[in-house]
Amino acid sequence: MKLFEAGSIWSYKGYRLFWYSSTIFVLGASAFPIALAVTILDAGGTATSLGLILGARVLSGVLFAPFAGVWSDRLPRKQVMVVADLSRAALVFAMVFISAPQMPHVFLALLVFAMGIFDAFGAASAGAIMPSLLPEDKLPAGNVARGVVVKSASIIGPGIGGLSVFLIGGRLTFLFTAVAFAFGTYFLAQIKEDINAGRKERESFMVEMREGLRTVWDIPWIGAMIAMASIQLMVLLAAENVLLPIITRREFGTNNAFALSAAAFSVGGIISAIISVKLKIKHQGQFSVLVWMLLVIAPLSLAFPISESFVVIAYLLAGFSVGPWEAFWSSALQREVPRELQGRVFSIDHMGSVGLMPLGMALVGPAVDLFGEKQLLIGASIFHVVVCALVLLVPGVKDMKMPTDSSQGEQSQA
Repeated sequence: MKLFEAGSIWSYKGYRLFWYSSTIFVLGASAFPIALAVTILDAGGTATSLGLILGARVLSGVLFAPFAGVWSDRLPRKQVMVVADLSRAALVFAMVFISAPQMPHVFLALLVFAMGIFDAFGAASAGAIMPSLLPEDKLPAGNVARGVVVKSASIIGPGIGGLSVFLIGGRLTFLFTAVAFAFGTYFLAQIKEDINAGRKERESFMVEMREGLRTVWDIPWIGAMIAMASIQLMVLLAAENVLLPIITRREFGTNNAFALSAAAFSVGGIISAIISVKLKIKHQGQFSVLVWMLLVIAPLSLAFPISESFVVIAYLLAGFSVGPWEAFWSSALQREVPRELQGRVFSIDHMGSVGLMPLGMALVGPAVDLFGEKQLLIGASIFHVVVCALVLLVPGVKDMKMPTDSSQGEQSQA
C-alpha cells in the first residue's frame, strides 16, 4: 500500500504501534470524564464537589510531574508508559465499586488523585518517546497524525461514554474505560524503543530535576507559553470544565449537550490542526497564540446558553483554538530541546500547563456564589484574551524559536 511505502511515517512500525495504542487509550480516556461527572452529580454532588474531585487528578499530576520527567529520562519510556497505563486501568476498574451512591465521595477522590500520578508519568514519556520512533524530519507529520487520531478518538469516546451512561449508567462506563486502557497497552508493549539514543551518564535525582527546570528557564518562549497556559487554564478552562455539565444539564435536561459539546470541540481541533499544517504557517507561535483566543467562544456560549445547538456549535468553533498547538508545539519542543532532556521538559510542560487548574476548579463553586455564573464566564474570557496579547511580547514566542543562532537541540548534536 502506498500509505506504508518507505519514507512514510506509517512505514515505521514503532510509530504505528504507538499510534494504535494512543487511539484506543484516548477512546477510554474521553469516556471517563463523562462517566465521572454524571456519577458524581447523580449521587447528589454539587459544582464544588465536582470541581474538587476533578481538581484532585490535576493536582496529583502537577505534584508528581517533576519526578515523572526525571524517571522518563532515566528509564525506557515505553516501560514507563506501560506501567502508567496498566495502573490507570486498575484504578478505573476499582471505581466501578468505589463510586456506588452510598460510598463517600472522598474514596472516589483518592482514586482520581492516584490516576493523576500516572497521568504525569504517561504524559512525560509520550512526548519524549517520539524522536526514538521517527527521524527528525518526520516528527511534525507524526505529531499531527497522532494529534488528529487522538482528537478523533476523543470525538467517538464521549459519544460512546454518553451512550454507555444512558444504557448502563456512569459506574459501569468506568469498566469500558478500564478495558480500553488495558487493550491500548497491548500495542504499546510491542514497541522496540532505542533506549540508548541521547542518553548520558546519570547525575543525582535533584540535579537532573534542576537541569530540566533550568532548560525551560533558559528558553524564554517555552517558559512564557507554559506560564500563559497555566494561568489561562486555571481561570478559563477550570470554570468551563466544571460548569459545562452543570449548565447544560440544568438548561436542557439531559447529558446529551455535555457529550456533544466535547465531541464538537474535538472536531474543531482536528480541522484546525490539518489546516494549520496545510497552510505552511511562517510564524507558528504567533499564529498559535492568536488562534488560541478563539477558546473564549466556549465559555461565552455557557454564559448565554440560548439552545443546545448553539452551545454545540460554539464548542465546534472553540475547538479551532487548539489545532495549531497540536500541529506545532510538540514538534517545537522536540526540535529545540536536547533529546536527553525532553522527558523533563515535557513533564514541566504538563505540570505548568495545568499546574493551577486544581485551584481554579476548587474555586469555581465559591466564585459562582460570589460573582454569578455569567459574570464569571465573561470575566474569564476577557482575561484569556489579555494574557494572549501579553505573551506575544516575549522573545521567541513568534516563531517558537529563539531569534539567535541555533536551538539547544541543534547545539547538542553539533
